[in-house]
Amino acid sequence: MILTFSGVVQAVDSGERRTIAGKIAPYDGEIGNTSAGRVVFAKGSIVAANPDKVKLLMSHDNTKPVGRMTSMQSAEDGLYASFKISASTRGNDAILLAQEQLMDGLSVGVEVTASEPKDNYLLVTAAVLREVSLVESAAFPSAAVQKISAAEMAAIEAANSTSVKTTISNTTINTTTTETETESEAAVTTAPDTSTPDATAQEETAVPAVEAARPIIRANPLNSQHVRHDITSAGAYTARKVRAALGDEESRLFITAADDFSSAGLGFTPTQYLKSIVSTQGNFGRPAFECVDRQVIPASGMTINRPKFTTYPAVTVEAEGGAVQNTDAVSEYLTATISKYSGMQTLSIELLERSDPGFYEAVTNELANNYAKVTDAALITALTAGGTQATGVAATSAGIISYISTEAPLAYTNSSYFAKNYLAGSSQWSLLLGATDSTGRPIYSAANPMNNGGNAMTTSAKGNVMGLDLYVDRNVVATTIDESAFIIAPEAFTVFESPTAYMSVNVVSNLQVQIAIYGYMATMVNIAGGIRRFNLT
Repeated sequence: MILTFSGVVQAVDSGERRTIAGKIAPYDGEIGNTSAGRVVFAKGSIVAANPDKVKLLMSHDNTKPVGRMTSMQSAEDGLYASFKISASTRGNDAILLAQEQLMDGLSVGVEVTASEPKDNYLLVTAAVLREVSLVESAAFPSAAVQKISAAEMAAIEAANSTSVKTTISNTTINTTTTETETESEAAVTTAPDTSTPDATAQEETAVPAVEAARPIIRANPLNSQHVRHDITSAGAYTARKVRAALGDEESRLFITAADDFSSAGLGFTPTQYLKSIVSTQGNFGRPAFECVDRQVIPASGMTINRPKFTTYPAVTVEAEGGAVQNTDAVSEYLTATISKYSGMQTLSIELLERSDPGFYEAVTNELANNYAKVTDAALITALTAGGTQATGVAATSAGIISYISTEAPLAYTNSSYFAKNYLAGSSQWSLLLGATDSTGRPIYSAANPMNNGGNAMTTSAKGNVMGLDLYVDRNVVATTIDESAFIIAPEAFTVFESPTAYMSVNVVSNLQVQIAIYGYMATMVNIAGGIRRFNLT
């Protein structure tokens, strides 16, 4: 569990030390509202394996570090920490915002490793500190700014700021320059204005030279924004990028300083909606229908009867003058029940008329795709129920070869029709794709005619296996078990089907529109011996 919670900055030093410090988590008894709800932290529950590796961020953005932890102390009332702030533009901003109480919260993220649920809060007994951020407000009431003595305040003010007189259009304005010490910066002084009569007086009141990384003159905020870096070409940027990846903080600050979409451009980057719709039902088709005999369903009735001979008239060889044998033919009816397959969607008139892309067209397409999927599955169920179980073989390439070489002739023997189609699931397809001979060469590959037992490709659900047309169907069981493949003589099985129809009905009371798809289908096993079901040993 990851929790984020915040306290108030309790001290800011913008002088040489450049530190921000405060209570980052209260202990025992005080309830705080965190990202996981109401939470209380037990005394000593928060630890950090490497405190000096914990960074101070801005608003939990790990691309905008401003400092690093220098100390962490656990007291009776909570956990306290101090951070060294970088001498960067972002670091200067962090100190200024904390001093002016614009961002005076220290928000801490911890990973909870042990906790106990209480009546109305969660008691955290063990957690690991991950990061700390400077934020706008605090979550815990007790994390208030502690009072600093007058002497301390005077020392901080003397170290942190200096009064500067600046003449703009003959008007003197008192401003404050925030001191940020860097090794590379030269001393900054305020030059006298020799164009005015009292230039000498102004020179006498000029401030002694102070080291400053970025003077902030509030009379004209735009003058304070000076970008100082060496990125003047693509090569220089690449060099800084490499240094940042190697851990150089200065380079990391340079290449991550710009605003991005997530923080500054939300209102200028509208979400784009594409008209193409993703669907796992698309491109499915009905491979099983390609393997059997297909006929149009009769115009009326809900039952189909087809006569089939069970005893055939016999023809015999007789001697000269011998009697003709009389054999009576016997027949029976094969019966198939017609079933209705249908689906419906209800949508509002607003969605029908105001959606883009058109929701009506999208729903209609998906109804058609699902109709195809369901009827294909129903046909496979009928093949499983009415086919003949084959001799058991192993789930290997050799097993498939044995299955075909044995059952294809049996389909012909039992039905008088040739087996033409091999309907397989994805696992059998995988076996065919990976089948190799003793030298490691693929067996079912058109690119290898020397060793070509057929053609199975990853880019097509159709192919050829030992002379049978291969059809891969997602509705066939996905593991190599019983009924994971069928060898079919098309004449042995018939599917009767009507065209699909759509119906739209308007509901006047609420202006909703109901869209329905329906159709009729019946399946008939003509000769069970012409359908050979895979049988795993």
